[in-house]
Amino acid sequence: MSAILKINQADNVAVAVTNVAAGDVCHLDGRMISAAENIPAGHKMALRSLSKGENVIKYGYPVGHLLEDVPEGGLVDHRVLKTNLEGVLEYKYSPVPAQVAKSQVKATFKGYRRSDGRVGVRNELWVIPTVGCVNGVAEAVAGRFRDILPDYPAVEKVVAFPHNYGCSQLGDDHENTRRILADIVRHPNAAGVLVVALGCENNQLSAFRELLGPVDGARIKFMECQKVEGDEVEYGFGLMKEIAGACADDRREEIPASELKVGLKCGGSDGFSGITANPLLGRFSDWIVSQGGTTVLTEVPEMFGAETILMSRCADKDVFDKTVRLINDFKEYFISNRQPVYENPSPGNKAGGISTLEEKSLGCTQKSGRSAVMDVLGYGELLKTPGLNLLSAPGNDLVAATALAASGCQIVLFTTGRGTPFGTFVPTAKISTNTRLAVSKPGWIDFNAGSILDGKPVASVDDEFIDFVLSVASGEKVCNEKSSYSEIAIFKSGVTL
Repeated sequence: MSAILKINQADNVAVAVTNVAAGDVCHLDGRMISAAENIPAGHKMALRSLSKGENVIKYGYPVGHLLEDVPEGGLVDHRVLKTNLEGVLEYKYSPVPAQVAKSQVKATFKGYRRSDGRVGVRNELWVIPTVGCVNGVAEAVAGRFRDILPDYPAVEKVVAFPHNYGCSQLGDDHENTRRILADIVRHPNAAGVLVVALGCENNQLSAFRELLGPVDGARIKFMECQKVEGDEVEYGFGLMKEIAGACADDRREEIPASELKVGLKCGGSDGFSGITANPLLGRFSDWIVSQGGTTVLTEVPEMFGAETILMSRCADKDVFDKTVRLINDFKEYFISNRQPVYENPSPGNKAGGISTLEEKSLGCTQKSGRSAVMDVLGYGELLKTPGLNLLSAPGNDLVAATALAASGCQIVLFTTGRGTPFGTFVPTAKISTNTRLAVSKPGWIDFNAGSILDGKPVASVDDEFIDFVLSVASGEKVCNEKSSYSEIAIFKSGVTL
């Protein structure tokens, strides 16, 4: 006997929990269904004979239509299933109450309260280049300071964040670079920052400092390499010692969970993503919101096909209108580049059992839970409203994770069915959708949501996950930090000079 799982009573397909061989008999809802062919774990099995042109229903919604007949027990994958998605649409505001009650039991974690009142979950020194030309200098300065890091016990880590941009960019690309870099410089996970400029780049240091606004001059310092007499690495090293000295008395203190801002992301999804890990993040998101905290959902192209679910939960008409613009503007971005809006999922997604973009989106948006959507942010915009927020950014893992952190998230939670080692400039915790991945990649995976499929009670997994996130916020290192995998990627859409 092999197991299959029907997610919603309206579904006409089930998901194979284990590999199902042709001829295997599966029990579901009092029926016995014989597999007409091999069904890999995570893939869809037809629960009855389905006809060409018929919609396939999963999660209670259509995920595309069939290109050919599929018999009962047959495999339904990307070879026989085509998206129903189209271009820009008109939407009607039809709100559905989606308010999560405030929790009476208040949780806490141990974080760093900054002088401006914001809260960080790490106390690191960062070296930020304004332009790619000085990436080497930034990394050399950070490397030099790591040699003396034990002399500064309050500082947890020193990281440089090289990138390719800051010059030869026009319009939105130039502004995107400036905004994201400014967001990183001002991020509360940084105890202090050295900004390294060259001097002749488009992202001029004087204008960048104006964009930053008032900063703590003891903790944020600037170096323009073309104006430094002699060795710029030695000069930067001296500035880093000054910054570290200003952080010497930093200590963790008890902070309400209401001050947590958590990014929600998925990548390398599989057929279990919408069953285990993404719903786990959704329940966690509702818990954080109940505490008065904030979560952020992005990957706009992976909302296509599920956007009306989010729109129905918008807090008011203004947020609804912002959400409509978020969706349609991103579709216009695809169309203006002469690309179909449904050019997704990836080869890895298809191999894992996800056949169309709406199928991916219906699983992806489960990370948002049931809370009301309180605000919609543009790319590079900072969080200002507690509760569930939507953020404009593409689905690309590193670009989207960087955007989440830049918006003010202290932690990014990243669900995956196939695994990935990367991390952005804040702790990037990986949550596996299946136990096999957690066992095979312990150096990548921080939490195994696959235990739900193994029979562990959902409530127990939820409690463990809340404790896990609070421990990360209190200083426990996740895999990407242990491996020193910390990177940034900035969204680019236009001309490079």
